[in-house]
Amino acid sequence: MAVAFNMAATWHIYHPPRRRAAVLILLFADRKGDLRVVLTIRSAGLRNYAGHAALPGGKADTLQETPFMTARREAFEEIGLGMNNSELPAGYELEHLAELPANLAMTELGVRPCVAYLKTPLPSERNRDPDAARDLLPKLDAKEVAAVFTAPFYNFLREKDLDPEARKTVPGEWYKGSWHSWHETAWRMHQFFVPVYRSTVFHADSKPRSARTADERPPETTGANMPVASGKSKTLPGKPSQSSLQPPLPRSFYSIAGDALAQPRYRVFGMTARILVDAARVAYGEEPEFEHNSHFGDEEMMDRLLKIGRLSPKKKEGEILTRDVMMEAAKAKI
Repeated sequence: MAVAFNMAATWHIYHPPRRRAAVLILLFADRKGDLRVVLTIRSAGLRNYAGHAALPGGKADTLQETPFMTARREAFEEIGLGMNNSELPAGYELEHLAELPANLAMTELGVRPCVAYLKTPLPSERNRDPDAARDLLPKLDAKEVAAVFTAPFYNFLREKDLDPEARKTVPGEWYKGSWHSWHETAWRMHQFFVPVYRSTVFHADSKPRSARTADERPPETTGANMPVASGKSKTLPGKPSQSSLQPPLPRSFYSIAGDALAQPRYRVFGMTARILVDAARVAYGEEPEFEHNSHFGDEEMMDRLLKIGRLSPKKKEGEILTRDVMMEAAKAKI
């Protein structure tokens, strides 16, 4: 994976540790040699984003903890991924490939994506039929994660399912997208609907969930009612072309109707979707078929917020990023 930006002056060096977080983009090759990425469904009992698809990750523990250390520790806690290669099943190795610019979460955390590749060993007497998903993913922390599933990594650059079997047998579409205004900036809301099968999803509980039949439709609340932007042009931040800004997203957009794990497709959207699009852009050296924000991460925005005294180590009660705050930050010199 070629890194397309200068990471020397990383935001993680000077940002308050309580505002730091990292996620792990864990890649592995399937039996066909195609890359897949590991995602989770957050537990229904969590305070924030319950039932949402997410990358393994969380907040930094200490100032000394690097983004990759944070991401790998959280992956160990959430999906049982060993903290070092000696703790992985025999023959497996994990390589830290790259890090992408941090993204600003709605909770005002700076989230650094860390990319790693899980090398699957050749067949041996120890493991005659190596399978990365089967050998590693079923170890779950049911307190935080309800399920682990995998998705085709290259597909995050495409508007439709690349797998012809998924197009035929799994109801629903792969991609929906629309432009929305986020504090005076045009922001592309990506929604991907990942088809799941018994071989690509692992639940935290032992109760098997019945798979939906091909004629069953996912409920409208999974995003089917979201406006879809027309055209395929690539865009600059804040300047959507061939599209118009849609109204603010309703609160119901972020909720999960019914059992999220019973759907034939798991919805990946918001910051998680944006991170995956950006990572795929770098990994494959291609731009998406759909419209998107062309910049990587939000480090410039976060730098400006720091200049005006925001994103302090301790968040003040009632403190939110309002339009006035963002306009003030836009004028800050960096």
